[in-house]
Amino acid sequence: MYAYKPPTVSDTQSSNNYLDSTNQGRRKQNGSRPTSLAMPFQPDNFQTVGVGACIVNPENKIVGIGYNGMPNGCDDDLLPWSRYADDRLDTKYPYVCHAELNAIMNKNSADVKGCSMYVALFPCNECAKLIIQAGIKEVIYLSDKYHDTTEMTASRRLLNLAGIEYKQFKPKRNKIVIDFNSINHSGMHNGTLGIHSP
Repeated sequence: MYAYKPPTVSDTQSSNNYLDSTNQGRRKQNGSRPTSLAMPFQPDNFQTVGVGACIVNPENKIVGIGYNGMPNGCDDDLLPWSRYADDRLDTKYPYVCHAELNAIMNKNSADVKGCSMYVALFPCNECAKLIIQAGIKEVIYLSDKYHDTTEMTASRRLLNLAGIEYKQFKPKRNKIVIDFNSINHSGMHNGTLGIHSP
């Protein structure tokens, strides 16, 4: 079962400050990129990498977030998380909801038309359909490791036909570290909130 539960939209709505791509503790306002909310995470089951997605409106306010997981009401412990098995029904693929789907379903506004989506992995063809139907105008992704698969080729075709821009986010550092213990120390005066690059 997942131990990670991403913040809700209401948790993040009050702040429009995000780390800039240099990850040096500096913050940007108005025009910043909320890439950290779309970063991959490691769930407790260690059989898969969690994927996050974040939808941002034209004012750079977060209007939806999601992560890959089982549908609401379906116990994570009762469904498979394997990537490989003799029978496809014994893998996660027929069951899991992708981060993009959850971000769109978890939106806090009437629609997400004209918004941007930040996601850890380039969206599959099924998610591309949802992105198009939702009216999202731009997709910023971190990794395209499945680029040559049929699903990703179909996704690019769909996004191109719909006129949706997509581009890869290339961070200047390969990781950030969040030190949750720093909140208890007096070093908070510099405003970094314990987030720094190693």
